Amino acid sequence: MFELKDKVAIITGARRGMGRTHALILAKAGAKVVVSDISLEECQKVVEEIKAQGGNAIAVKCDVTKREEVDEMVKKAVKEFGKIDVLVNNAGILQFKPFMELTEEDWNKILNVNLLGYFRCAQAAVKEMIKQKSGTIVNIASIGMGQTGVGFPAISHYCASKGAIVAMTEAMALELAPFNIRVNAIAPGAIDTPMSQGGDPKTMEATLARIPLHRIGKPEEVSNLVLFLASDASSYITGSTVIIDGGWLAT
Repeated sequence: MFELKDKVAIITGARRGMGRTHALILAKAGAKVVVSDISLEECQKVVEEIKAQGGNAIAVKCDVTKREEVDEMVKKAVKEFGKIDVLVNNAGILQFKPFMELTEEDWNKILNVNLLGYFRCAQAAVKEMIKQKSGTIVNIASIGMGQTGVGFPAISHYCASKGAIVAMTEAMALELAPFNIRVNAIAPGAIDTPMSQGGDPKTMEATLARIPLHRIGKPEEVSNLVLFLASDASSYITGSTVIIDGGWLAT
């Protein structure tokens, strides 16, 4: 049920952190993986890891803020593997800055990667998925998404992007269901990645105090959920946001 044999998956932001583990775990499940990020050299290192475990992958440089690079990524994926079955929109950036000090440049930079980047990649991949009348998209959001999520100080622009991803996921799921394309989001809590290591130690200490499992999540734990949503095991799930946060939002 969790097998991805003969499936082709594109992972953005895959050179490190959760993106890297998404690529490794999907490859281990049998997927042919396109490892994509802004550094081709670092992507190639992940490809080598995948090949060392017996998998199949290629590295593609892609800046998700550039439409031409996104289109080229999809083109290379189809040329190499013949199709696209799974897109994991994972590329993202984070900036800690108080709300009253934010500039429009700060705001636009975050949304251009975290939200418009997802839109560009999804639109390009869906053009191929529609041809085969099947596909799965997994958008990585965050518990900092507003409404049922939580707010975080000094990253209001980041939280805005993640809340928008959830809304976009729901709308995409409705529009793409007639083509048998499922779209879901994952909202991680505190996960041990390079991105999460730039905050204030006191903030991290306070964060741990709010997590019932009393620890930071591992990237692999999120990747296991990505695998579930990418596989036929989740064939009746679309338009959902799945929270993985060690119980944080339950408190």
